Amino acid sequence: MRPLKLSYTAQALIVLAGLLVLLIVFMTFERPPVRTAQIGFRGTAMEQLQNPRIAQQVAARNVVPEAPEAADTDGDKARDLYENVQVLGELSAAQFGRIMVAMTEWIVPQQVRDAGNGCSYCHNPENMASDEVYTKVVARRMLQMTRTINADWSAHVQQTGVTCYTCHRGQPVPAAAWGRLEGIDNRAGLAGPTGQNRPAAVANNSSLPFDPFTPFLLREDDIRNISRTWHPGTNPDDVRITEWTYSLMVHMSQGLGVNCTFCHNSRAFASWEQSPPQRLTAWHGIRMTRLMNNEYIEPLTPLWVRNPRGPAELQTSHARLGVQGDALKVNCATCHQGANRPLLGAPMLRDYPELNLVSRGPLRTTEAPAPAGASRN
Repeated sequence: MRPLKLSYTAQALIVLAGLLVLLIVFMTFERPPVRTAQIGFRGTAMEQLQNPRIAQQVAARNVVPEAPEAADTDGDKARDLYENVQVLGELSAAQFGRIMVAMTEWIVPQQVRDAGNGCSYCHNPENMASDEVYTKVVARRMLQMTRTINADWSAHVQQTGVTCYTCHRGQPVPAAAWGRLEGIDNRAGLAGPTGQNRPAAVANNSSLPFDPFTPFLLREDDIRNISRTWHPGTNPDDVRITEWTYSLMVHMSQGLGVNCTFCHNSRAFASWEQSPPQRLTAWHGIRMTRLMNNEYIEPLTPLWVRNPRGPAELQTSHARLGVQGDALKVNCATCHQGANRPLLGAPMLRDYPELNLVSRGPLRTTEAPAPAGASRN
């Protein structure tokens, strides 16, 4: 029997088919080893998976900078030494200087710090009391937001707390921030645009809606995948809401580096009584994030509209606005960045007691530059 001879075209097609199979396998399955940690009863699929290569990347993103030596709490208060100190007035002079240095390292762009202009990113060096550099006004409000999170949201942040570095990591705009996209609305009805079938990183490049943040982390739309009633005429929670909910869940899974069973029971996803305690922690986190977006970030939009690339004299490539012209806001990944506990659980707030003395009182608005003085806040 003569061996079968294939044409060059057939041989090329076989090679291409083989390469396609290899590509599918490579893109579909993770290269071993993959670690598995059992967190529930055996055989119930209550497990967490971890790729050690990804774990190394997450660890590198969550390194905590070394804290400087604690500052002396004695001596005159900052409010008595400097002018126009609105939120850090209870600090001693030493504490005041320490937190200013830390915030410069946490927030000011590297190229600005390297040029020796760290203080100028928020201050007019000729008049430190002035509010003419808009980032100083923003920083005050962000300090108040940080204080609110640590004081009022311990159900989510526990005693670990947060600092400016938790989100910023040495950049003026956190790496994981979002803006509204193209007016897609989960309430538009089945005939309206759904935002699906346009792969986006926030939904792990799936066909799920690509903006799960506007309805759930800005508005207070119902997060639900099981309807409350069977009747279609009175059921507000249809398949659209399920798809948007799954998109948010995919984001949370990615942002925290966990599986669905980190917060849900594998046999009864909807049951609160059978869920791990992390589900309640996440419930508080969603509401905390809404508060941050609505009460602290969105009201500052006019300042960012006037300064979309930072202070006039020290502009960088970091955009402050989304494609629709709204302020960039926070989501779960903003703090977590792939770790189920931000900064891998490092209690960074403990090293910066100054943040627990931030005043949450009303701020004075200064239209014109303040009188000349020596204030650094």
